[in-house]
Amino acid sequence: MARYRGPKQKIARRFGEPIFGPSKALERKPYPPGQHGRTRRAKESEYAVQLKEKQKVKHIYGLLERQFRNLFEKATRKKGITGENLLKMLEARLDNTVYRMGFARTRRQARQLVVHRHIMVNGQVVNVPSYQLRPGDVVAVRPKSRQLAVIQENIKRLRRNFPWLEVDRKEMQGKFLDYPNREDIPENIREHLIVELYSK
Repeated sequence: MARYRGPKQKIARRFGEPIFGPSKALERKPYPPGQHGRTRRAKESEYAVQLKEKQKVKHIYGLLERQFRNLFEKATRKKGITGENLLKMLEARLDNTVYRMGFARTRRQARQLVVHRHIMVNGQVVNVPSYQLRPGDVVAVRPKSRQLAVIQENIKRLRRNFPWLEVDRKEMQGKFLDYPNREDIPENIREHLIVELYSK
């Protein structure tokens, strides 16, 4: 499937936020990329602000438009607040959970681990990054893959713990306890703008 493989920090500079993690490029050049990046001061329209927020979330979670739109439509069919439902479904993706558990350094790396069959869900190998986890699902590194240097290095890194995940780094596995509460998701996302954009 197609995937954005261009320069990440150019994207981070476009949004003015370190959406892929700490960015030295953003510190050095805190203005949008391009010839007119320093001088661009035009006030953005309401539509431009909404579109920018949607694009930002797509880049954070590594989705393309059709995938993102399908997920949004599923979120609208669920009970509750559509924007929060969307974020919960994005957080329940297998690649995102592998990243949150600390088995991968980035979501891109988590996607690669999943696609290359290094990750199991409930004892079965799953190689679909968009696989939707359900409360109680156990995510683990495949026994054959536990000696991989990249996974070993990631496990040793000090990572933040999340209340909707239970992680045993020694056993290289974790449990998806429940869908996260909105206030527990650390990313700076204004999901109501995405709902407004798709509602037009």
